[in-house]
Amino acid sequence: MRFSLFRVLLMMIASLLPLTLIIIIAFLAAYSWPAIELNGFHFLSANNWNLGNLYGDTVNYHGLQIMQGAYYGIWFLIVGTLASSFIAICLALPFGIGSAIFLSEAMPKNLGGLLSLFVDLLASIPSVVYGLWGYITLVPFLKEHVFPVLSRSLPFIPFLGGEIGSGYGLLTASIVLAIMMVPLVSSTVREAMYMTNPALREAGRSLGLSRFQVVWHIILPNLRSVIIGVSILALGRALGETMAVLMVSGNALNYVPNNVYSPISTMASFIASQLDSALQDPTGMAVRALSEIALVLLLITVVVNIVARLLLWKRGLSHGQ
Repeated sequence: MRFSLFRVLLMMIASLLPLTLIIIIAFLAAYSWPAIELNGFHFLSANNWNLGNLYGDTVNYHGLQIMQGAYYGIWFLIVGTLASSFIAICLALPFGIGSAIFLSEAMPKNLGGLLSLFVDLLASIPSVVYGLWGYITLVPFLKEHVFPVLSRSLPFIPFLGGEIGSGYGLLTASIVLAIMMVPLVSSTVREAMYMTNPALREAGRSLGLSRFQVVWHIILPNLRSVIIGVSILALGRALGETMAVLMVSGNALNYVPNNVYSPISTMASFIASQLDSALQDPTGMAVRALSEIALVLLLITVVVNIVARLLLWKRGLSHGQ
């Protein structure tokens, strides 16, 4: 009886997490439903966000009250969000995995543990601090010393040529996101390497492999599920990051980037920057449109996690194989 009650309690606690997700999705869908009816599918494909004349009269559009001239389209936000997150994960994974290998394999155990502590502390720094550092230090440095070199040296690579802009933009935001993601990747992979069966290392060394060859050919392939899982966690953080991106992205409106130096806006940062203006809309439609953006962002995150789970299942890694 006690065992059955314990199992029931565990099931109830475990069900709270998916239930919470369902409740959040249902709330956002219900609250933003008038905006969904108003915008239709052009909300995703149109490249025009306009709150309209907030000091004018309201107009009736198919039974919905909106401000005159109001129009809501977020294609530029979808592009900015996905592009910055993709570039960030491409930058963060090599550095995160490389630092994990260095700290666990190349450093003496005591010194490696001390340096690992500092790497882990990077994950606890508030995102607004990263954003402020990027605003003060990274933006002018990239504009003066990095972007001109990239633009002149690699114009044949798509999106690396062209005007370098003001330093605020897609690549700057991606670098800040990558720096924020590296501690998560590094600590997770490092701990997984520590927990790897020592027999695998001994088998590799007995075959005459160097320490690096053992890591590259034996340890890392054995950690595929861990690397995929932490990549999805890091990608989720990049998709939802707000303040750091807002401070270094340029906060572009209705603008799709034509190279990596172009200013962008992401969905999360756009909600934060536009909320105050949207609250001035007496019809409330602007706030509902922002809620629709939040719903789209949440669904993208869910889809990304589902795809990752399917990849793990297809590769037979869902049980840590």
